[in-house]
Amino acid sequence: MSSTQSLVALIKAELKSQGLSYAELARELELSESSVKRMLAPGGEMPLSRVDEICRVLKLEFAELAARMAAQAPTQRELSLEQEKAVVADPKLLLVAICCLSLWALEDVLARYRLSEADAVAALVKLDRLGVIELRPHNRYRLKVAKTLRWRPQGPVMTFFRERVMADFFAGGFDGDGELLTLVHGEFGAGHARELAERLQRAADDFARQHLLDQKLPSAEKRPYSVVIGLRSWVFEAFRDLERPGLGLARSPGSRAR
Repeated sequence: MSSTQSLVALIKAELKSQGLSYAELARELELSESSVKRMLAPGGEMPLSRVDEICRVLKLEFAELAARMAAQAPTQRELSLEQEKAVVADPKLLLVAICCLSLWALEDVLARYRLSEADAVAALVKLDRLGVIELRPHNRYRLKVAKTLRWRPQGPVMTFFRERVMADFFAGGFDGDGELLTLVHGEFGAGHARELAERLQRAADDFARQHLLDQKLPSAEKRPYSVVIGLRSWVFEAFRDLERPGLGLARSPGSRAR
């Protein structure tokens, strides 16, 4: 289910729980009942301003609806090794999988990429069999994994990223609107490192939540962004070669990097 469909489902559930009919909502919005029904029907159009008006009628903050959507989201954050191998083995399947994680509709995938509808649908069917999505009628789907899915650190997808994607990603200037690239080095206790890792994970979760919130924006107002977050106990190889014997390794036994 797309985030828009999830939002509509939440609104309909809240109307039911408050005992409000479509006719009553229509009066509050100064619309016809038929307009409200079309708006809340599958595939209906609902501008952001209208969502705000409905929240006013329901006496809810939009942030509360967004929080409920997040609470309903799948929590599986990692695929099995076999699932990752299957996904990365076929470039078309990997492409459609990434599009699904971005909650693209099939029509969006076909509009952006040179895929036949048959190939795209076949990829959706395979992702359903792999347990990544739940395929629904009319080629709609619901994610069965978290939006912030964590690829295995040494798994097939991250290996693909390192070999085929990383150089292309970091080749950019990171000087565009809303772009950022920063590198910070420091030393602190392992406990503080774990706390920082948790905060960085929350930043990734915030990225995913904002993606869900902006699903209702027109396509012309959105741009694709990617975030890579890395925290590692490590020293650049050229610097390791300059370390005095024993000092670097003494801080991280059994490892060349820290």
